[in-house]
Amino acid sequence: MRHRNAGFKLGRNTSHRRALLRNLVTSILLEDRVETTITKCKAARPLVEKMITLGKKGDLHSRRQALAFLMTRECVTRLFDTVAPRYGDRNGGYLRIVRTGFQKGDGAEKAFIELLGAEQVLDEKRKAREEARAKRREEMQKSMESQGGPDAPLEAGIEKA
Repeated sequence: MRHRNAGFKLGRNTSHRRALLRNLVTSILLEDRVETTITKCKAARPLVEKMITLGKKGDLHSRRQALAFLMTRECVTRLFDTVAPRYGDRNGGYLRIVRTGFQKGDGAEKAFIELLGAEQVLDEKRKAREEARAKRREEMQKSMESQGGPDAPLEAGIEKA
């Protein structure tokens, strides 16, 4: 029985679990949305909410506490400058967990964990990614046309013979 043993062990020892959750929280705050397993989402949610609460306080001590937990300085500046002000009037509930399906290898249930209010930022990222893909596709087509297409070497060899 696991009476009074709260928390998720995630099949790891203490240091590995702590490192995993620190990395996950850092990624969520930097990217606004991360896909992982349901159990990891549930384990990371209170930690992300604690970091956002520190960001809302905004004093030096809170910044140092966030620096001690998060992995990068840029994550801390993003937390205090952009993420925390988004939730100035909200008391908790900063995250959404959306179940997406099952993992192919072991059948684990997958989910997106995302910050609320980040829809505009995610749409901008998606549009920029689509534009970059379209640009790469156009460049590839131009280079193929300038080389004479994929059949050009074969046709040139046949004409010479």
